[in-house]
Amino acid sequence: MQGLVYIFIASISVAIAGTAYFGLTFTPIEALLAGLIGLVFSLFLLERTLRQRDQIRLERSVQDLSRLLSTDAQAGRNLSQRMNELADLELGSRVDVLEADVSVLGTVVRELAETLAELERAHAQQDLSDPDGKGRRGGIEYVSSQEEKTAEPVIPPEVLREALADDRLVHHMLPIVTLPQRRTHGYDLVPRLMLEGDELAEPPDFMPGGDAQDLIAQIEGMALMDAITIARRSKTGGEPVAIYIPISSATLSDKQSRNQLMAILDANRAIAELLNFSLTEQQWDELQKKDGPVLKALAKNGAGFSISAISSLRLNFSELGDLGVRSVRADAKLFIDNPSHYTDFHTADIAAYVHRFDVDLIMCNVTTEQQVLTLIDDGIGFAQGPYLATAGPIRSDLLSQNDDFLQVNLAGQ
Repeated sequence: MQGLVYIFIASISVAIAGTAYFGLTFTPIEALLAGLIGLVFSLFLLERTLRQRDQIRLERSVQDLSRLLSTDAQAGRNLSQRMNELADLELGSRVDVLEADVSVLGTVVRELAETLAELERAHAQQDLSDPDGKGRRGGIEYVSSQEEKTAEPVIPPEVLREALADDRLVHHMLPIVTLPQRRTHGYDLVPRLMLEGDELAEPPDFMPGGDAQDLIAQIEGMALMDAITIARRSKTGGEPVAIYIPISSATLSDKQSRNQLMAILDANRAIAELLNFSLTEQQWDELQKKDGPVLKALAKNGAGFSISAISSLRLNFSELGDLGVRSVRADAKLFIDNPSHYTDFHTADIAAYVHRFDVDLIMCNVTTEQQVLTLIDDGIGFAQGPYLATAGPIRSDLLSQNDDFLQVNLAGQ
C-alpha cells in the first residue's frame, strides 16, 4: 500500500514538472526543479502524517499497557489477600483426611470394577454355553467369535498359497474418523484376495484356520510392510495417520516371524507411534497368557495395540495403558441400545474416563446418521462403519515408492 503512495507522489511530481514546462513555459531545468520541489514537499507531508499516526498509536499502546498494569496490580492484591486467608487455614490436617478418603474410595471402586468384570465374564460364558440363548446378550442377538471360527473359508489354503505366490493379495484401507469433524484419524488394513474377473474376496472367504499358521503369518507380514510404507509416506507428506495392522499368535508365537517383526520395528522407531497392532479381546487375553513378554517388547519398541470386539468396558484401563494399548473398540449399536452391557458409567462419561488413561474409545459398525449424532452427544471421539466410510484401495501416493531398506531387512531375516 505504501508503495502505491510513493508511486502516486512521483506521478504528481512528474505532472508538476510537465505543467511547468509546457503550460508555464519554464526551461527544462526550472521545470525539473519545480518537480523536485513538489516531490520533496509531498514526501515531507507524507512523513509528517506517518509520524503523527505512529505517535497516536504509541500513545494508545501506552494507555492500554497502563490499564493492563493497573489490572495486574489489582489481581496481585486480590491474590495476596487470598493467600493470606489460605495461610490462616489449617490445610495440612484437611489434606491428610482428604487423601485417606480418596484412597479408600479408589480401593472400593477398583474392587467393584473387578467384581463387575468377573460377573460380566461369567454371564458371557453362560450365554455362550446356553443352547437356548442363541447368543443373546441384553436382548440383542449377536454371533460369538467361537461360531465365527467354526466356519470354514470358501477358498482352500492351497488356492490361497498359490494366490500369495502370484502376488494377488492386496490391502485396502478402512478409515476411522473423528467426531464430530469426520476427519480421517487412521486406517485399518483389510486384506482382500483378487479373483478372476476383477472380483475381490473378503477375509472370511479365504483366511485359513489354525492349521495354516504360516499363511496367516505371511499375510500379516505383508500388512506390516504396507503399513510401514504408508506411515512413512504420510509422515513425510505432513499428514501422518495411524495405521492399524492385524496380528495374531501366528506371527507372535513363531520365533522367526517374531524376530523379523522386532527387527522391523526397531528399524522404524521414527514412525512407531503411528503403528498399531489390531487384535480381538479374546486374542489379547490368550496372548497375554502365552506371549506376554512379546507384547511388552513390542510396546517397548514404540508400537501400540488396538483391542476390538470387547465384551465390556469394565476394564483396568490404567494397566492396559501401561501395556501399550492405545484404543479399544466397541459395537456402536450395542453401546447405544444397551449401554449397561458395556459399562455402569453414564454414556456421556465413559469416553472421557477411558481417555484419562491415554486410551481412545472407538465405536465400530456405525450404520445410520442417528447413531453418529448419538455418539457425538455422548462425547465419543472416534467411529468407524459403513455409513461413515468403506474400505478402498490404498492411495497411489502412499505406495508409490517402496522403502528399499525394508526389502533388505526382510531378505536378511
